[in-house]
Amino acid sequence: MYYYIRGKLVLLEPSMAVIDAAGVGYQLTISQTTFATLQQNRTEEVRLLTHYAVREDGVELFGFATDMELSSFRMLISVSGVGPKAAMAVLSLLSPERFAMAVCTEDRKTIAQANGVGPKTAARIVLELKDKLMKENPSQLTGLSQTGSTGAAPVHNSKLRDAQDTLKVLGFTQSEILNALKDIDSDKMELQDIVKAAMKKMRG
Repeated sequence: MYYYIRGKLVLLEPSMAVIDAAGVGYQLTISQTTFATLQQNRTEEVRLLTHYAVREDGVELFGFATDMELSSFRMLISVSGVGPKAAMAVLSLLSPERFAMAVCTEDRKTIAQANGVGPKTAARIVLELKDKLMKENPSQLTGLSQTGSTGAAPVHNSKLRDAQDTLKVLGFTQSEILNALKDIDSDKMELQDIVKAAMKKMRG
């Protein structure tokens, strides 16, 4: 119904924003991630992407600072047993990038820390969304074990291949990934730690 709402930010709270657009005050439910973005970049005019939810007990408008957060929200509510409230709890705990990494590295423990999301629901989120996240970038996930343009050696270790897949989903290029992974001693590291180490190297 609404793709985005743009106007003056007249009220901002940790879970809610009110935008005055053409004299109408729109109340939007937001995550902690969007709250932090609005707080850090507070301007006269803001724009939030929206998701309009209709339930038996009423309607609710959700607002998101980025396309990736909106996409993550919609993925989450597509999971059986995950409603908008739980989805917003996950996105309040994790940025969209960290959420993608948690799913792709099967880090159920981190996801389960969100309010209202227990171990069983976290396991279901990983089970139902891991392949979906990977398939969002099919062109990026081909030839992952081939040598990149940097001349780095092909990656044969299964954990390193999984790390490549995860980093591709997070938006890094193959050459960046190969450079970051080539000096990482992955034998005694968990997948999540490999990904974190590579991201730290790429971000300086």
